[in-house]
Amino acid sequence: MQVRGLLLLLALILLAATAEAGKNKKEKGKKDGSECEDWRWGPCVPNNKDCGLGYREGTCKDESKKLKCKIPCNWKKKFGADCKYKFESWGGCSAQTGVKTRSGILKKALYNAQCEEIVYVTKPCSSKVKSKSKAKKGKGKD
Repeated sequence: MQVRGLLLLLALILLAATAEAGKNKKEKGKKDGSECEDWRWGPCVPNNKDCGLGYREGTCKDESKKLKCKIPCNWKKKFGADCKYKFESWGGCSAQTGVKTRSGILKKALYNAQCEEIVYVTKPCSSKVKSKSKAKKGKGKD
């Protein structure tokens, strides 16, 4: 019976120690965090070339921070990686210019980025003509 009581006491001590450790982690996180609320963030600057891993600098009053960031290598550099758009379907091909166009409406601006509300994208028309009906094999009548 003493063993059971000893195990119960040990379990309570471990539980109390775990709870105290959790409180310390929360308090430590608050001390490291900034109390400034008006951060101004710059663009994501890649470490090399024009895409991939990099960093973004932010300032607030006398404080400054650097955050890791990433610019996808297939991203439209014209809009910036911090401007997210919802694009419509591609329009028809213009016979005069040989390109088709679609527009995108701003969905989200990250890190207070300066983004255009509506953007337009063009791409060359494909030279291949896609057929809508394909012959079905093995389903004909005898």
